[in-house]
Amino acid sequence: MRTSYFDPGRLRHRMVLQEANRVADELGGQIETWTEVAAVWTHIEAASAVPIRTADRETAEITHRIVLRRDERVQVGRRLLAGTRLFEIRALRDLDETRRYFLCLTREKEA
Repeated sequence: MRTSYFDPGRLRHRMVLQEANRVADELGGQIETWTEVAAVWTHIEAASAVPIRTADRETAEITHRIVLRRDERVQVGRRLLAGTRLFEIRALRDLDETRRYFLCLTREKEA
């Protein structure tokens, strides 16, 4: 099987990998905070924008494909932060079956 080549020089965007921490509050609920796991270099490209209409406004679900070096700390449910932009990791796969890069399918969330 022929594999595709990914140029590592395309990893130009520095992002922070974060994981959620949930702590019980006084009322029996949970408070969610995010902590830094690692700083990573990535390549990011827009994938799609699907319009979403709610009762009071129209928005869009914006998705991106983000490539980064393989790191076992990268997991579904974590997120990537680039400045004020948040990218929720929804799916993860080996980019080219060489176990060198991950392809993250993400959804951009409002901060």
